[in-house]
Amino acid sequence: MKDGNGEMMSAVSFYKTERTIDFNQQHYTKRRYEMYLYHDKILADKRQFSLDNVHDVSFRPFSDAGLLYLHTNQGVFAFEVEADPAHFIKSYKKLKKSN
Repeated sequence: MKDGNGEMMSAVSFYKTERTIDFNQQHYTKRRYEMYLYHDKILADKRQFSLDNVHDVSFRPFSDAGLLYLHTNQGVFAFEVEADPAHFIKSYKKLKKSN
């Protein structure tokens, strides 16, 4: 997959759980999105993070899922993941080291 700025380096799926209340009943909807690592940015759903502004990427597992954290100059952003994002983190760190 390519965008106008180059080739995608890695990708990982993440999930958002949305809670709605309809007729006094709670409903949960889990939606899947993709996070893409490019040579100059990370795209996650409607957010775009310049790699210059991303200081670190980390992962903390819990029960059957985990949280992938993007540490940026705008704060820390957490993304729920079900699979181990080690390949994504490794690609990010390799890319940052080469820049």
